[in-house]
Amino acid sequence: MPRVGLTTDRVVAAAADLADASGFEAVTVSALARHFGVKDASLYTHVRGLRDLRVRVALLAGGELIEEIADAVAGRAGKEALAAFAGAYRAYATRHPGRYAATQMRIDQSLVADSPALRRTAEITHGMLRAYGLTEPDLTDAVRLLRSTFHGYCALEATGGFGAPRDVQASWDKVVDALHVALENWPRA
Repeated sequence: MPRVGLTTDRVVAAAADLADASGFEAVTVSALARHFGVKDASLYTHVRGLRDLRVRVALLAGGELIEEIADAVAGRAGKEALAAFAGAYRAYATRHPGRYAATQMRIDQSLVADSPALRRTAEITHGMLRAYGLTEPDLTDAVRLLRSTFHGYCALEATGGFGAPRDVQASWDKVVDALHVALENWPRA
């Protein structure tokens, strides 16, 4: 029988908060059980185990991230949409480091197909890129370029990897400018 007041949503939200406070790797069933003052076994009514818990955090975070991106790009196109997309992505990664780390985990493709948030991610991203006249397979390649660039920048920034005296925001703006130029001049077969 589930403990009164404990729900799957509440457990996952607490796990996401723990990820932001202590790092995604700190998210364990035992850590959450301590947080709620229950035995580990009490949480198995709500999650099937550690992998299930972490996947649920990843799905929650992916949904939050795409909502922020969707709000940022609404009504924009081209470079303006790209800059808004990039800014929302970076802001989320900075504000929610543990949740953001969760979004990088590999998730079974059947779960991705069943997730409205992850389907929306593809819709928003592809919609933004279509303004550059991209279609498949170029769309997939461009998504990979953006994701690897944004993730690499955010990961380096989070660990203090930019030691040069140049303002990090100024560099970010140049990265977005360079991506815009690359997308406008995409090499087509």
